[in-house]
Amino acid sequence: MSSHVMLTHQTRYRYDRPVFLGPQTIRLRPSGTARTPVRSYALRVDPAACKQSWHQDGFGNHVAEVVFAERVTHFDITVRLEADLTPRNPFDFTLAPAARRWMPPAGFSTTLREEGAPAQYQQQVLQQQACGAKLSQQGHAGLPACQNQFYTAEEQAELALYRATPPAGPHLHAFLTDWVEKAPRDTLDMLVALNRALAARIGYQLRLEPGVWAPEETLARGVGSCRDSAWLMIALLRHLGFAARFVSGYLIQSSQTAEGEEALTCDLHAWAEAFLPGAGWVGFDTTSGLLTAHGHLPLAATPAPEQAAPVTGLLDQCKATFDVSMQTDRLVMPDSV
Repeated sequence: MSSHVMLTHQTRYRYDRPVFLGPQTIRLRPSGTARTPVRSYALRVDPAACKQSWHQDGFGNHVAEVVFAERVTHFDITVRLEADLTPRNPFDFTLAPAARRWMPPAGFSTTLREEGAPAQYQQQVLQQQACGAKLSQQGHAGLPACQNQFYTAEEQAELALYRATPPAGPHLHAFLTDWVEKAPRDTLDMLVALNRALAARIGYQLRLEPGVWAPEETLARGVGSCRDSAWLMIALLRHLGFAARFVSGYLIQSSQTAEGEEALTCDLHAWAEAFLPGAGWVGFDTTSGLLTAHGHLPLAATPAPEQAAPVTGLLDQCKATFDVSMQTDRLVMPDSV
């Protein structure tokens, strides 16, 4: 069966009177570095009497800017893209040797000596704890430690926006303290286990209202939307010393109808990515507890969730309604000669 699919994504805004729209920013174009190949892409905006331009934002995402010269009563966005969903192994990467073991950060580590841990590793932990204590004495609690994990000085500077770590509340601190005590010291094993632990602890809740809950609230409630649990994962990763970012995108997956037939579905989704030397950005879907794979198609990757919203812009005061529809069709590809 063909792995090529055609996605048609339509967003329709309706206003109760003619309104002026400020410049609208649309983040609905897959990244050129997406691991799922996109064979074609088209964006259509209606009313057509608008000025549309493309550029890359400061985080490397492809965004469209749309400007309307006249008042409008509606604003429609249609995306059509063809993607190749050939299955791939999400673990098909190799970590740099220095990144294969992680160090518990100062303040959360209670056990320094791990059976079989090399002396160099133990010394690195001691140095990091001493550095973290020095920062705390200087009133810099919550900032990254001097030597943050296995990142080089250049990587630390480049990833600074993705390492900013606010102080942990009581629920987050308790979770981290417990996790550091029992987590594997192999980097990949730890990250996979953490992702699964969050998926098991945070129940999925569909939330249509805008905004993202703070990590402390998501932990306290024990439920959240995909964007809530992704933001919680990012907070945990940063407190554990990893650079992490928020990703919004499409999730295309197979499901079965009531008649037992296969059907394709697509939804706007959110997940977290951690930067791992040797592998680059690796995605973790906190809703499923799995690594991101061929069905995850990133649209925007940013330090914070509000920077990745699919559509943002100014609007006159009015009553507005909107609806979203997605249609995903499997394409019949010609036989190769």
